[in-house]
Amino acid sequence: MTINGSRMRVFDFDHAIVRTPGRSVIDGIRSDARAEPSYEKIAQEHAAYVAALRDAGLAVDVLPPLERFPDSMFVEDPAFVLPEGAIRLRSGAEARRGEGEEIANAVRRHFETVFVLEGDEYVDGGDVLIAPDEIFIGLSKRTNRKGAEALHAKLAQLGRKARIAQTPDTILHFKTAVSLLCEDMVIATKAMAASGIFADFKILLVPEGEEPAANLLRVNDVVFVGERFPRTIEMITKEGLRVAPLPVREIGKLDAGLSCMSLRWRGIS
Repeated sequence: MTINGSRMRVFDFDHAIVRTPGRSVIDGIRSDARAEPSYEKIAQEHAAYVAALRDAGLAVDVLPPLERFPDSMFVEDPAFVLPEGAIRLRSGAEARRGEGEEIANAVRRHFETVFVLEGDEYVDGGDVLIAPDEIFIGLSKRTNRKGAEALHAKLAQLGRKARIAQTPDTILHFKTAVSLLCEDMVIATKAMAASGIFADFKILLVPEGEEPAANLLRVNDVVFVGERFPRTIEMITKEGLRVAPLPVREIGKLDAGLSCMSLRWRGIS
């Protein structure tokens, strides 16, 4: 897809929005009730993440904690941003639906055009993956067909092409299992690779036992990867990419990864 005569520059960022975790973050939604995340360690990991964004050349807006929304540090879920505009989303998790209103002012400070999903149009940003020629919207436990179709229509208004795909049943979010590494390459779990969705891409399979590493994040010329995934780091390095290993052990206890904690874009000059 072309934007102003060129393909989407999917890794080209100069701005980000993040939210500092509140102490309530340890009460966030998670699949493993036995996991006992530490607020102090999550705060340390989040601070390292913000520092890495700044080191990569981004100006970062740091929003204050929202104690009444334990998962609100995961700002990618309640909003989706592009240089042309933003879309406020609605989570399929009822406890998170108020987060969109809470982030609205921060989004409007940067974007003149802001669309809003409404009613039972449910989409989590963790189910939306930008690729050079189209944007993938994954149906999941948090994103329903009505929401995906509404988002598809709003992306068309912004001049973007999108495709709705089915997230494998065992996966929480689409991007839990796949990330874009280069314009023509993704890293994915076996389940996502087997889906056939990324047949037109070169696929790197996440090493067995390091499946959470599939949710990594490329920012400009550096790839953020969880430091506890050495085989994934080695594999990506062999592809000629620069890696920034980051601590994500505690954040991983909340079923989250590196893409979830920021909204990223390049401003239109």
